[in-house]
Amino acid sequence: MRIGIDISQIVYGTGVSVYTKNLVKNLLKIDKKNQYVLFGSSLRRKNELRSFAEKLKNQGYDFEHYIYSCPPTMLELMFNRLRFPPIERFIGDIDIFHSSDWTMPRSKAKRVTTVHDLVPILYSEQSDDKIVSVFRRTMAIARNEIDVFIAPSYATKADMIKLGFDKKKISVISEAADNYFKKARRSEIEIVKKKFKINGKYLLSVGTAPRKNIKNIVKAYNLLKKKYNLNLAVVGESQRSKLNTDSVLELGRVTKKELRALYSGAEALVYPSFYEGFGLPILEAYACGTGVITSNSGSMKEVGGRGAELVDPNSHTSIAKGVEMVLSQKEKYAAAGKIEVRKYSWEKTARETLKIYEKIRTH
Repeated sequence: MRIGIDISQIVYGTGVSVYTKNLVKNLLKIDKKNQYVLFGSSLRRKNELRSFAEKLKNQGYDFEHYIYSCPPTMLELMFNRLRFPPIERFIGDIDIFHSSDWTMPRSKAKRVTTVHDLVPILYSEQSDDKIVSVFRRTMAIARNEIDVFIAPSYATKADMIKLGFDKKKISVISEAADNYFKKARRSEIEIVKKKFKINGKYLLSVGTAPRKNIKNIVKAYNLLKKKYNLNLAVVGESQRSKLNTDSVLELGRVTKKELRALYSGAEALVYPSFYEGFGLPILEAYACGTGVITSNSGSMKEVGGRGAELVDPNSHTSIAKGVEMVLSQKEKYAAAGKIEVRKYSWEKTARETLKIYEKIRTH
């Protein structure tokens, strides 16, 4: 088979970027039978796409790649609205095409797409209007044209079914923590704490969008900070005007290396989100040996497994009690998390995805 994959989204530093990079690398690693063709396009960040492909080439992987200079807005216009040209015009004839959730080009090939989450639909009021518009358009096309949807969790699959997607077309394939995440050295942790002026012990929160539940996290923290002499460090865009507190350390965007150190040095990750398509930070924290407090519903409950303390995200007192439970048995939760994270790997994700390709090719 000749399998095309859209890698355009690897440049954004999101969970989708992590997924795309690791899926492609592991497919190339495990599958020497089929031919892979990578398609990527960006106006300002084209060199990053080329660098990704060249790095894989230097590692000995065999594939074709076609990198273009069209900006995402142009691709969206061509592929989603004009529906022309077909993807074959860019990469040649293919048997399978694995598209992103941003563009749905026409193709004679069998089609696969991964729906990472349904935030633009379920939380449209918290999403950029343009993103909502594009996502609704791509999903409308996908319902009619995609042969198989990949969802990262059973919770996301259930949400898709509620929105009218054909359940027979949805396969659940879990994601995984990037192999980069592991327990950081004490010296790395101290360097990062010094940079961000974190004095003493701290809880870590990742993400500041309203659905990340930062307000209830702060309320829970305020119940605990004096008793446990804790800081709360928050990674993500500043929300100071919304949080209305001076007791929270807002770190803004951090590098991957800094995030690894922050996970490793934290007393716990507090992640009681209202909604996630999967919940990668849970596995990243586990990989760094850190206990997790997360929501007792949706994908967080799935991913957390037996390693996390599950709480009611609507109750800041429930969150606070969850934090106290993890703090009282840190070693127990860290050990349980290490067991849970071993259940996931990008190689497993790639093998299950390859099975999807092989199945639809013969039907």
